[in-house]
Amino acid sequence: MRKTKRIPLVTIGMTLAATLMVCIVANGQDVHHNAMPGVNFSKFHTYKWVSIEGGAHPNQIVDAEIKQAADMQLSAKGLTKTDSDKADLYVGYQTAVEQDKQWNAWGTGRGFGGGMGQATQSTINVGSLVLDMYDPTTKQLVWTGTATKTLDPSSNQEKNQKNLNKAMQKLLKYYPPK
Repeated sequence: MRKTKRIPLVTIGMTLAATLMVCIVANGQDVHHNAMPGVNFSKFHTYKWVSIEGGAHPNQIVDAEIKQAADMQLSAKGLTKTDSDKADLYVGYQTAVEQDKQWNAWGTGRGFGGGMGQATQSTINVGSLVLDMYDPTTKQLVWTGTATKTLDPSSNQEKNQKNLNKAMQKLLKYYPPK
């Protein structure tokens, strides 16, 4: 006769909750980018900030922080910022803040013998930043990138700037496309 051990439902639930928590905490900023095929990016040397009509923008302080973070990275890529309409590239951005669910779990599991635990859900703000680059001569979008988990309006300013700098570095790592 074969003996089987039953796993208590609490243990399965706690294991699942702990795994979910590790997955949420381990995920950093998500970065995606895309470029127009066939564009010669070596022709772009200067850029100008433009507003994207209909796009969501934050307050003036966060606007300055976003532009400062992008300016640092674009400068490192050899691009020079200008206010001239004759810029080689127009750069604009949009932001979005959505609410997401986060699970926090703890437990005193003792293997298959059971244990105690609890999982709680909280709502967190997940901010996304979309950076777009346009060729002003063709009026075409030539490069776009999105960084999520970047902006948190409830967070402190120093932490937001650090997240923005990190996101811009990750995002513009792929500019110009190879």
